[in-house]
Amino acid sequence: SPSPQGSLLYLDALGTAFPRALAHRGTALLHWTPGCPRAPAGWPLPTLYCTPAAAGTLPSRAAALRVQLLFALRQRALHVLEAGLATELQDALVALRTEWPQLAQELALGRLSPQPGLPEGVRAQLQALLTPDAARAAELRAECTRGFEGIVLRLWPQLEVVVVRTAHGAERLYCDSLRQADCQGLPFYCPFYQAAGALLGINLWPMEPAPQFLLCPDWAFCEFLPSLANKEPRMVLLDELWEGREYGLVVTAQPGEYRCRTGEVLKVTGFHKQCPMVEPVHRESQTLSVRGESIPEDQFCHSLCRTLRMWPGAHLVDYVCVESSLLG
Repeated sequence: SPSPQGSLLYLDALGTAFPRALAHRGTALLHWTPGCPRAPAGWPLPTLYCTPAAAGTLPSRAAALRVQLLFALRQRALHVLEAGLATELQDALVALRTEWPQLAQELALGRLSPQPGLPEGVRAQLQALLTPDAARAAELRAECTRGFEGIVLRLWPQLEVVVVRTAHGAERLYCDSLRQADCQGLPFYCPFYQAAGALLGINLWPMEPAPQFLLCPDWAFCEFLPSLANKEPRMVLLDELWEGREYGLVVTAQPGEYRCRTGEVLKVTGFHKQCPMVEPVHRESQTLSVRGESIPEDQFCHSLCRTLRMWPGAHLVDYVCVESSLLG
């Protein structure tokens, strides 16, 4: 989990960029954390979230996201929609598309329906927090009947930003898909960079479309392996990095813990008060066997997206890569 310093930096950056983002009960959370009611920000922060902590700890991921969605729908004056992963936000919006008539009925009656993965004791606990809201239910029915393009801003007109814990690697595809459809008109903010179980950097620029992370020197001990080096490259430290170059990341997270080559490849995009800013490029272990040779997944995804741009009307939702044994 993020350190208190990391959480405070995140909240300060969020509040500076979006002044209403820290409003009382102005954030809805979509994040499954079974047995651990902790938000991606690092703290439960009950005054910030309109989502009950118990909703995220259910044994079923689908049930947890659905219950969190219901409580988010109750709060029309949302300013922040927060998810641990973009896939969690996407799955919650898929549930909205398929179950909106039942969700509207639950809002109107103020009654949480029994469902698989929702223990009766927890359902009764959450039920006590609900009150009938026929007006909000009618608004939900009206907006969903119109379709789901840009549905997020139509349901929450005061929403300012979508916060996701991870927006690189495979999660970037889901973020792009959400930006183009359900979350049209909203910026995505990825606040933290974590690797090997340690918090390494913070994104202080919520308005920038591509996340870049400031590496904080005292959060973990980091070493860097130049990507285009000789057969026996020399490790370099934070003050030896060059802008524009790529490096493999080696981390010693805490004093006494072993040194770990994470497999993460970072690109230095600039410096902020002498500290390097980086963006994750890819993981060394993420390769795909397409035609008998290993291709980095980010290169494959880039080629796939470039190819789809030549196909009018095509929209990439997801993909899977499997080598065919039928082709010669």
